[in-house]
Amino acid sequence: MTTIAQEQQLVTLINVFKVAPENQQLLVDLLVDATEEVMCKLSGFISANIHKSLDGTRVTNYAQWRSVEDFRAIFQTPAATAHMPAISQIAESDPVLYEVCYMKQA
Repeated sequence: MTTIAQEQQLVTLINVFKVAPENQQLLVDLLVDATEEVMCKLSGFISANIHKSLDGTRVTNYAQWRSVEDFRAIFQTPAATAHMPAISQIAESDPVLYEVCYMKQA
């Protein structure tokens, strides 16, 4: 389960994909498939959340990993990288790693 808290020792990937509206659902499906088939089974995986914009032009993956090293290991895992060409054919991505520095709840 995704929990956002400053005291957690983890790394957050926020990857915003630009996509044509006619490919938005396909991209969502590709990301969900990659998560279900591979990512969730990798060491250090905590959670993934896929969001799609209401205008159809963006998909955002908000994922949590135990460490930067665990996240980077994705790129050394053939099963994980096998999903990337299909995704890059229909979308541009901007993956960035973050740490939580502030949060406030009602």
